[in-house]
Amino acid sequence: MASVLPRFGPFGPLPPPHDEFGIKETRPRLAGGRAGGYDLVERMEYLYVRVVKARDLRWRGGAIDPFAEVKLGGYSCATRHIEKTASPEWNDVFAFSRERIQASFLDVVVRGKGFAKDDYVGRCRFDLGDAPGRVPPDSALAPQWYHVFDAKGERAGEVMLAVWFGTQADECFPLAVHADAALAVDAKLAAHIRCKQYTVPRLWYVRVNVIEARDVAFADKARVGEVFVRTRIAGQVHRTKTCVSRLPSYGWNEDHLFVAAEPFEDHLILSVEDRVKVDKEEVIGHVHIPFKEFERRWDARPIRPRWFNLVRPEGAAKIEKFSAKISVRLCLEGGYRVLSEPVHYLSDVRPAARELWHNRPPIGLIELGIHNAFGLSAMRTRDGRGSCDAYCVAKYGVKWFRTQTVIDSLAPRFHQQCYWDVHDHCTVLTVAVFHNCQIGDKGGLVTGDPVKDVLLGKVRIRLSTLETGRIYTHAYPLISLHGGGIKKMGELQLAVRFSSTSTLGLLQTYAQPHLPPMHYHRPLSIVHQETLRREAVALIAHRLGRMDPPLRRECVEHLCEAHSHRWSMRRSKAHFFRLMAALAPVFAALRWFVDVCHWKNPATTVAVHIIYAILVCCPNLILPTFFVYKFLLGLWNYRCRPRHPWHVDTKVSHAELAHPDELDEEFDEFPTARPHEVVRMRYDRLRSLGARIQEMVGDVAAHAERARRWRC
Repeated sequence: MASVLPRFGPFGPLPPPHDEFGIKETRPRLAGGRAGGYDLVERMEYLYVRVVKARDLRWRGGAIDPFAEVKLGGYSCATRHIEKTASPEWNDVFAFSRERIQASFLDVVVRGKGFAKDDYVGRCRFDLGDAPGRVPPDSALAPQWYHVFDAKGERAGEVMLAVWFGTQADECFPLAVHADAALAVDAKLAAHIRCKQYTVPRLWYVRVNVIEARDVAFADKARVGEVFVRTRIAGQVHRTKTCVSRLPSYGWNEDHLFVAAEPFEDHLILSVEDRVKVDKEEVIGHVHIPFKEFERRWDARPIRPRWFNLVRPEGAAKIEKFSAKISVRLCLEGGYRVLSEPVHYLSDVRPAARELWHNRPPIGLIELGIHNAFGLSAMRTRDGRGSCDAYCVAKYGVKWFRTQTVIDSLAPRFHQQCYWDVHDHCTVLTVAVFHNCQIGDKGGLVTGDPVKDVLLGKVRIRLSTLETGRIYTHAYPLISLHGGGIKKMGELQLAVRFSSTSTLGLLQTYAQPHLPPMHYHRPLSIVHQETLRREAVALIAHRLGRMDPPLRRECVEHLCEAHSHRWSMRRSKAHFFRLMAALAPVFAALRWFVDVCHWKNPATTVAVHIIYAILVCCPNLILPTFFVYKFLLGLWNYRCRPRHPWHVDTKVSHAELAHPDELDEEFDEFPTARPHEVVRMRYDRLRSLGARIQEMVGDVAAHAERARRWRC
């Protein structure tokens, strides 16, 4: 949905948005105090138990597969078992919410894996009143050795532990197994519910200029070849036009652009092929080129061509003295920003080459506190009641942050904080809430056909609308648009603060172009940008999907707006009326000028003539008058500046007014899966719309030609 700033329609001011979809200011209890790094969220206390290892375990049954079990009241968590050893190492961390602790003692029990009654090795007990407290930046608590006693009170070995009270700011929080989740889900799901900070790989544009090929030979010496070059990097494939020549040399001089990510794992494959028939192609020769052979540039300097020898593919007909070679220019374009998101939602504008980052030093810090969500829609039924397994993903720049999944709650509490360096405040911070569909109804990992996590809603915060140093605490509605219409899925409470470290640098960004200079010196076409953006999103999704825990592909696509290029009648109407709203002051000025010319208000017309006469007599007052007018206008509008971040306007984006068939068309897959009658009706509707646009463009062109040829 379009996020729109103006509150004016083409025919005047719009009515205020419906309260259901508006943001609300909140006043949460922020932590502050010693937890300086977590001062935008409420302080949540946990009991941390770190089970490092054990030694000299003795058990009368012989060899054992030991594991440790941590018991606290009704909670019970266990480490993994280590096969056939008396000195296992686990290094697992468990976290128990302090507000739910109803016991005064903690038991750590060492057992051997099995179902026998005598799998008990021993235990050690801790009094929670003796557990120390720790809040960063305090140093980490060193683990200690504790004796383990069996059922008879005899020593059965030692276990190394550390027990302390801490907060969600603790370094062990992302790695800890939370007791609440351990009771609700299977141990195999631990990797799918943890919080995680992801680093997006650095992306590069790869430019391959295919110049020519020489000494190309065929098995049939009398053949006139129809030769083309196919270039490939992983799943990205391009091909040149077909060149027909009676000579053994073929020329193309075509540019192919790819997207690659560091560390580079793939190769460039150049394949010279012959079009034998309409539906048959044969490979003449190919070459694999690693990325270390590529030059890196961050300006428009020319790249020297290089020759590479082609190799015949295995199983191809032998050609005597085969010596074909190909000339190409290869470079990694470091002067561009690889766009993985729409330009108006960019979160980072730095180019790929680090050598150019000195032009974009950090100008501030954006801090985000994810408090809680409430009123979430039930996404599944568990034990006869509605349930939701929600988690948040915050994206800005190259650092993405995922909160832990809160199991079985329609009002999950996250209370986690993250921050990013800001290099350009004309960027956007995106926060999305998802339902974790990898968790089955009984708490196990979903098996069988893969299922996608469901998007509950997104929040976008444009940094340029934030005042420096102010903490914004608001509850944002989670709005979902689907084929059935618009629906509120709940609310998400956030705290945001933008701190400027350099006021001069902040003002200097207004004098710089938004994108790196290469986007203006040698711009890419719109078609190229959209194609490369889809490849960049796929590459990011592939890399983040390999991390532990993985960030699923659908999450990356939703956050990067991977499907924003699809046709939408609703979005087209919204863009048209947004354009009309943006041009409304121009139309108002034209109407005012016509009224002045027709003396609708004689006083205004006389005043305009007097001002015009003064400016004609004193032309040196034109620029000062203009700047004074803009300055006074800015002061007047400063009083009415928005006091809270902008959010989606469901009326301006036509989400509330869209026809059900238009929404069904917007969310249809590609290619379409709808019946032929529906597709024909939509095609006719699109033709009628195109005819109206064609007529309007023709009228504009006719008026432009008349204005150009006037008295020529």
